[in-house]
Amino acid sequence: MRIVGNIDHPIMKITVFQMDGRYSVKFETAHYEQTFKIRKGTGVDSLDDVHDLMDPEFQEKVLDRFNSMHVQMADAMMKKNPPSEEEFEEII
Repeated sequence: MRIVGNIDHPIMKITVFQMDGRYSVKFETAHYEQTFKIRKGTGVDSLDDVHDLMDPEFQEKVLDRFNSMHVQMADAMMKKNPPSEEEFEEII
């Protein structure tokens, strides 16, 4: 797999890879990542086609999914480590 390009975005790192007749597009934030695999011959045969497919509307939906992933992880962490009911000691 080799990197063949990047797509500029102010929040996410978007990297385009090429390997064995397909493109993989990886979207990354600080804590999460999503990868989409696209076979050549599906109308996406060049890096320009990948850029066209990953348009702003597609990118916005990826961001929405990242938000859902964050909520899911926060809920799981809260379930595993619920907030303590301990009160702070009174300071006079």
